[in-house]
Formats: sequence, structure tokens, C-alpha cells
Amino acid sequence: MAFQGKKLINNPNDVVTEFIEGLVETYQGLQYLDGFPEVKVVLRADVSGATYDKVAVISGGGSGHEPAQAGYVGEGLLTASICGDIFASPTVDSILAGIRAVTGPMGCLLVVTNYTGDRLNFGLAAEQARSEGYKIETVIVGDDCALPKSQGIAGRRGLAGTILVNKVAGAVAAAGLSLADVASEAKRASEVVGTMGVALSVCTLPGQVTSDRLGPGKMELGLGIHGEPGAAVADLQPVDVVVTHVLKQILESNYVPITRGNRVVLMINGLGATPVMELMIAAGKTVPKLQLEFGLLVERVYTGSFMTSLDMKGFSISIMKVDQTLLQHLDASTKAPHWPVGSAGNRPPAKTPVPLPSSRSMKSDELLSRPLQLTEQGHILEVAIEAAANAIINMRDILNDWDSTIGDGDCGSAMYKGATAILDDMKKYYPLNNAAETVNEIGSSVRRAMGGTSGVLYTIFCKAAYAQLKANSDSTVTAKQWAEALEAAIAAVSKYGGASTGYRTLLDALIPALAVLKERLTSGEDSCTSFVLSSEAAVAGAGSTKDMQAQAGRSSYVSAAILATVPDPGAMAAAAWYRAAALAVKDKFHPSFNSSINKSKS
Repeated sequence: MAFQGKKLINNPNDVVTEFIEGLVETYQGLQYLDGFPEVKVVLRADVSGATYDKVAVISGGGSGHEPAQAGYVGEGLLTASICGDIFASPTVDSILAGIRAVTGPMGCLLVVTNYTGDRLNFGLAAEQARSEGYKIETVIVGDDCALPKSQGIAGRRGLAGTILVNKVAGAVAAAGLSLADVASEAKRASEVVGTMGVALSVCTLPGQVTSDRLGPGKMELGLGIHGEPGAAVADLQPVDVVVTHVLKQILESNYVPITRGNRVVLMINGLGATPVMELMIAAGKTVPKLQLEFGLLVERVYTGSFMTSLDMKGFSISIMKVDQTLLQHLDASTKAPHWPVGSAGNRPPAKTPVPLPSSRSMKSDELLSRPLQLTEQGHILEVAIEAAANAIINMRDILNDWDSTIGDGDCGSAMYKGATAILDDMKKYYPLNNAAETVNEIGSSVRRAMGGTSGVLYTIFCKAAYAQLKANSDSTVTAKQWAEALEAAIAAVSKYGGASTGYRTLLDALIPALAVLKERLTSGEDSCTSFVLSSEAAVAGAGSTKDMQAQAGRSSYVSAAILATVPDPGAMAAAAWYRAAALAVKDKFHPSFNSSINKSKS
């Protein structure tokens, strides 16, 4: 039976910002940017991008994995950590703020865990930073050894081995080497580390119920650090047996180039609710197995909770092949509090957050605003946007339920944040009489408010649609031009997200909708009917995702049997807002909608 999880927190929506406040109060060497709640960046208190003369090393991702990554900010390790919401990738704006705050002329290395949202958001931020003149390199870490190598386009997940890669990068940067050297050593480290975990329970997100997916006497091998299902569920075994299985999976499956006689370091990582006693038992059993059964020289052992999954019970094992150079990087001095290093020195009585740095590409244009009087097209846009946003708001709980089955359970919450931001911003900022600029502003609202993969994909969606609409010189957008904008948006999402039809994503709703819309418009069907019929295709396409094997995103790690129990929440959300908009316009404006949207045809 599922039950409400017990947490020592205040408002579940404030857990990340309150964690950061407590962190910087505890360790005098850390600070945060004054951008709460949208921007959540922890940085070294002694570093400013304007004067920093070494390569900055930045990592980050969704929160809930503490002490990763904010606990590793400090001299000799990370220069800054970008914190997303719980299990949600940080926004592009947060990542850019971190880059601007700590990056000097030597440049910046981004160490990114291999999850779709992190790759997209950090990738987009890197491109923007380069356009502003910053030197940026990126290293993707995918050290997971639990799942088969063929996992669609998603690839191996980034796990606790990322901490070792960060340490190598931080040591090289602290020595004053170039950005190319820092990136090269970090990449080398990422290619010789493997990780696998085992869990006795799933984690409980703040404010949500505790899942009962793992019954009494069961354990899950290869469980993801966001609670996504692992490679297999098995009966609980003694830790000796568990360790042997995990080591064989890492060392005998050709994931990492480790052979007998190699030197290695070992990390035993608690997943959040595992007592130190049990971690030490695991470490004590692992070392002799590595030495006697696998013929490896264990040079260092790191045991503790380094990258957790909230309150998950279990541990992961990471093994990294080392030479003398990598070992020196791992041994190099660091002031990062959780490497682990205890807090030392006097704490100042008070701290003032560092002001947010301004963008190098700030626009001088006058800000767009809502017109005092709406045209007919403006009224149509307002009705469509309001209906679409409210449809998503009303689906928050069911989207979270579906996503809990196949992922981390936050799809509805993320979409809800985006929808509420759109409604709030529309009242003040959207130039509704200008369709192209309105779509662009929707993208800005989404980019600011939504974390994770959905946020960046919808931002890309809106920006591509905006570019297509902006090319039209007419003030009124025709149905054909809306279809062209939808087609451009779908192409952009497919290009950057890597998905297409049948991948079990939002595109499985939008691609059928586009096909029907173009077909109906070409046949001479009136505009309103064409949009309504295309929305029916979107709903059907979304429903069909229950029969698809995921090829992209976090759900690509989930078995077909589990996927078949629920539709893809992203596809269902896309179908819902599309259909709500089409029906709302039909109910309020038909047939005037057809007259307005087809004006230029006459």
C-alpha cells in the first residue's frame, strides 16, 4: 500500500533553495547566486569570472542526489554547481548564470551526466555561452554498467563515477592547465570508470507518496538514481552475493577497459538511506574480491554517500582504472566539503548572495507587452493559449502518476509550472496581436519556469515555430502558415532530441496531428474543422504510445512490460493542450475563426 512519505521539510516546493541556504551557512567557502527560485547556483565564494585566472569546472543536474553536485564545490574540485528541481535538469538560464559568474579568460569545462535533459540544457547553454564569447568544452559521463549497451539513443546513464571525473577535472584545472588539457583528462577519466547499483527500496519525492513497487524481501539491480526501474528484481541476498554480482557486471561485460594486473580506485556509494555500517560492510567485502578474484591492485577506497537518490536504500559500486597521473589528480588537495573534507575555519556572521551577472547579449529593445485592445486574431490566440494551459494544469496529477510508473514522477509538475507561468505572463507580457512574437514569448515563459527535458524541448519547439512565423510579412497568420510553423517546430525537436515517430515521445502525438492538418487543408477543408480533426489524430497518436518501446529519454531504460501499462505522459500532455486549444477556438469563434485565419487567401 502506498503512503505519504515522511520528510523533515517545510514546503515541498522550497526544498532545493532551503538546502542551498543551509549548505552555504555550513561551509564558509561557498556562496549562491541571488536568483531564487529560478536560478539555483552554488559557487566558490572566492571566485569571480571577471578575475578568475584558471579553467572553471562546472557540473550539476537535478537535485535530490546530495551531496552531489553542490557539495563538491571548492578549490581543487568544482568551481560551481547548477541545481535543478528534484530530479529535473536545471534550466538553461541557471546554467548560463553559473557560467557567467565564474568563467574567466581560461574558459570553462562542463561535466554533464548522460541524461537527455542534462545533455539538452547544458548543450543549449554551452552554445549560448560560446556565442557570448566564452570558451566552453563539455564532457559527458555515462558510467552505468547495469543495462544492455543497446538502449536507443539515450545511452548509459551518468552515476556516481561522475564524482571521480569531477575530481580529476578539478585537480587539473587547479594546477593551471589549459581548457583543452582539463577536458582531455576528464574525458580520459570518464572512459575508464564503471558503476552499478542495487536498491532495497525506491525513493520518495518531497510531498509525494512512497511507492510500494519493491515488495518485502526483494531488491532491484541496476535501479536508476531517479527511481526508474532497473535491470532486474531479485530476492534479497547477502551482501557477499550482491557484491560478487555487481563486480562481475562491471568487470566482465566489457563496459570498461579493466583487466587483471590493473591499478584501480573503488567507490562504495550510499544511495541516501543506507547506514554507514552497511556501506563499510560492502567495502570490506569488495576490496578482497577485487584483489583475489579479479587480480586488481586497489589503490584507494572511497566509502560514503557521494551521489544519492533522496532516501533510497542501497548502494552503488564504482571502479576506475588509474595510472600514476590519474591517482595524483585524485589525491590532489581540495577544499570541497564532501570529497570528503570537514568544514574548517571561522564562519562569517552573515552572507549576502552574489548578484546575478548580466548577459553579454542583453537586448536594448523595448520589452514587449500585452496590447490594450486585441484584434480578432489576438482574441483567438488568447482563447487557445488559455485553454491549452488549463488542460495541462488539470492533468498534473495523472501525468505524475503515469510518469511515476516509467520515470521519476515529475512530468505533470514540470508541465504545470510551465502552464501556470504562461497564464501569468500572458496577462502582462504577451503581444497577442502579433502571433510570431507571442509564440516566442511562450517559449521564454517555458524556458524560465520548466526544468527537465520537457522544458528545453518545448523551448526549442517554440523558438523554431517563431522563426517560421516571423518569416511571414503578413500581420494575419493563415492556417497553412500555422501548419508550416508546427512542421518546423516538430523538425527542430526531432533534430535536437533525436526522436521521431514511434520513439514514445510527444512527437507521437504531434506528427500525426500535422499529417492530418496538412491533408485536410490541402483538400479544402475549412480551417477550424481541420484543426479539430488533427487534434483527434494527436489524441490517437498519444494513446498508441502504450504499445511502443521507448527509444529516447529516461523511459528507454524501462522494460516493455512496464511501458505497456501506461501511455507516454509527454505525448498525452501534447495531445491534451493541442486538442483543448482546437476545441476552445471552435466553440467560441467558429465560423469567424475560419474567416480570420483564411483572410489572405481571398
